[in-house]
Amino acid sequence: MAQINPSILSADFARLAEEAKAVEGADWLHVDVMDNHFVPNLTLGVPIVEALGKATDTPLDCHLMIEDPDRWAPSYVEAGAGSVTFHAEAAAAPVRLAREIRAKGARASMALKPATPIEPYEDLLPELDMLLIMTVEPGFGGQAFLDIMLPKIRRTRELISKHGLELWLQVDGGVSASTIERCAEAGADVFVAGSAVYGADDPAGAVRGLRAQAEAATAAAPWACGH
Repeated sequence: MAQINPSILSADFARLAEEAKAVEGADWLHVDVMDNHFVPNLTLGVPIVEALGKATDTPLDCHLMIEDPDRWAPSYVEAGAGSVTFHAEAAAAPVRLAREIRAKGARASMALKPATPIEPYEDLLPELDMLLIMTVEPGFGGQAFLDIMLPKIRRTRELISKHGLELWLQVDGGVSASTIERCAEAGADVFVAGSAVYGADDPAGAVRGLRAQAEAATAAAPWACGH
């Protein structure tokens, strides 16, 4: 089943509690953490995650675009995140980190930048609960979707199927009503949507619409037959 994770990077930061409640029909609330080092932008950190966790019943999906996630990722679990994503390009010991995140009670996820191939990480997939394929360069919201990522999504879905894994495949960047069906057809089942949700007059309605589109595309996709 398709999952829609609205990104609060596109929300009104002065009204985060209200913005979180506006999408309470979503599966997760996607929280982008940027440190102005790994990516050229600075957003929010542990205190905001703690506050958001108290303001909404929607579980938090924290995407850490930061250096040294081996040191910092566990603190986001302690702050209340239900899923924590670290970048393969930044982690010194991804298997150890994934196991630590899981041991603390959260889902462990690893993200790949557009230029990072999936193949070198095939043996790590059983250690993860989710893999995130960035469909834009990380660092800023509102970027245009990179269609050249679709073959990578397909290859990743093939690897997941090859190993018989119950691994979620997330896409993040430029996901909207005009791109979500292509992502679902290629093999994604978790979709981060920022401006497509928070730029809509009815954010909750936008979540429902995107989910319906994704589920219809998945039902017709070859990879999902017998899934």
